[in-house]
Amino acid sequence: MKRKLLKDLKNKKKILVGIGNVLKSDDGVGVYITNNIKNRKNINSLTVEVSIENYIGKINRINSDVLVLLDCMDFQKPSGFWDIIPVSELNGHTTNTHNISLDQVSELFNAPAYILGVQPGNIHFGEYLSPEVKKAADNIISQINQLT
Repeated sequence: MKRKLLKDLKNKKKILVGIGNVLKSDDGVGVYITNNIKNRKNINSLTVEVSIENYIGKINRINSDVLVLLDCMDFQKPSGFWDIIPVSELNGHTTNTHNISLDQVSELFNAPAYILGVQPGNIHFGEYLSPEVKKAADNIISQINQLT
């Protein structure tokens, strides 16, 4: 699904929102990705770290066709595994360090919301991504930077 959905998003106006705690290793993967995305006509990126609820108005003012939340997510898969799914399908998957659940907060956005989740390998204190997660993140960045 992940590659097909990325292609389906190709010509839509997107906002990609990086979520996570950069002091907890792989939990910062969403922030790492948005910090490396090239903003252009149909793609805006915004880094919110652990406080997405403080950015609801700003995200809605961008008036995008689709919202993609980037975060680490427990898929019960090997570290570095990633997928993109509608936020409405979050049942059974967990994210880590948020003041509000992403499925609840997504109801406050104007655009349909998806989560691009990356399976973390390490969420202990530290400022570096594990090698598997960094490799996955760099692959995601490359794919997003090729979209229009």
